[in-house]
Amino acid sequence: MGLAVIGGARRACALGCVLVLVGCGKWQRVGSETGPDPMVVVPQLFDPTATYTAMGFLAAGAPLAFVGSLWPLATASPDTTLAVFALSMNNNALSFRRAGQGFEARYRVELLLRREGSIVARVASQESVRVGSADETRRADESVLFQQLLRVPPGSYVAVVTVRDDFGTGVGRAEQTVTLPRVDARGCSALTPVYEVEPRRQRIDAPRLLVNPRATVPYGLDSLRLYLESYDVPTGTPVTIVASGPTGDEVWTAQATLDGTQDLATALVTIPPQQLPVGQLRLTATVPGCPASIATAVLVSFSNQWAITNFDEILSLLRYFGQDRAIAKMRQADPAERPTLWRDFWRATDPNPLTPENEALEQYFRRVQEANMRFREAGEPGWLSDRGEVFITLGEPDEIFDQSSALQGPRQIIRWNYLGLRLQLDFTDDTGFGRFRLIPAARAEYQRVLNNLRSRG
Repeated sequence: MGLAVIGGARRACALGCVLVLVGCGKWQRVGSETGPDPMVVVPQLFDPTATYTAMGFLAAGAPLAFVGSLWPLATASPDTTLAVFALSMNNNALSFRRAGQGFEARYRVELLLRREGSIVARVASQESVRVGSADETRRADESVLFQQLLRVPPGSYVAVVTVRDDFGTGVGRAEQTVTLPRVDARGCSALTPVYEVEPRRQRIDAPRLLVNPRATVPYGLDSLRLYLESYDVPTGTPVTIVASGPTGDEVWTAQATLDGTQDLATALVTIPPQQLPVGQLRLTATVPGCPASIATAVLVSFSNQWAITNFDEILSLLRYFGQDRAIAKMRQADPAERPTLWRDFWRATDPNPLTPENEALEQYFRRVQEANMRFREAGEPGWLSDRGEVFITLGEPDEIFDQSSALQGPRQIIRWNYLGLRLQLDFTDDTGFGRFRLIPAARAEYQRVLNNLRSRG
């Protein structure tokens, strides 16, 4: 049986993308600074699949998204490698049904390791998830962890993972080539990202650890923990760990010391949140006595819901969020100050600190994504259109009157009514090119209502 952990682990993050703000048209919008290309960023906002696949992980997108990974450890025999298979999903990837006072989802995980067309190892496990409320079923953070140990001959494999939703139709599938190394005498394990670990002392012992399947940590909010085993290397041997960015520049370094026995010594390294920049990093551990350096790819991002790993990108995307002073302060800050400022910003804007998500930011980015799909206009991303701006800041209107048919003459009009706010907004296309802009009076009234809402907190 695998180890299924429901909502108890620390949370991971998500992915990378890009932004350049195009011309804002006749009226300047809130936060009209320029940045990377929004045509690239927003479509990838909630899809981490490409980034995790490029990192060498087993990643599947919708309809049943997950990220999986395999981490090798040594056994008493060089002919057998102990592989830790770990997989994570979000609750909202599964279908839940009422079960007693709560809700339940069921899913099936299958892992195949193939070599030269033959199946060398297979894991199949039926799992369930129980939560206490409907809100928990919609969680978009890393809330379900599955883990399984398997012993296989060392070597290169094609790993195939399939996850099926028992109460729904969702199926996720990922395939990746993986290498499980052989340890003949002296050697080291992979540099394994973990949430929890109790170091083992002999190769015959079963490991007690909970892997971070995505090798991901939220920027400025949590520490990254790394576990390393060495075999037949003297205790007290120093371990040097270096983190480098995409261009190979060194961004962080530290030293640890092996502790344990001659048969198996370990090192556990914790990297504080303020010491890692946002983005994809390569961590390299050098251990005297091990044949080669050990490298692991990790990801530092803003949240595992949002596919963004660039600080300027997220600040550009927050142009309508309404925290202009805090965002400007982060934009002007030195890189070393940014993790602390981001952590302060997260806490100040989080309406429910008891949950791992920031619900206000989550709702905001969901609206950005939806606006980008619904309101795209000629040559302009939907979230940067006037209708996109209003939708992101005020939500769905109560009434929509669309008089944009060609039969209505040269002046095309779309009217949105927000009844509770007593707000009527007219968007017109005066050029005939499908670009709808708020009329001046509507722009002024919209800004007045928005300012009032934000001043109330």
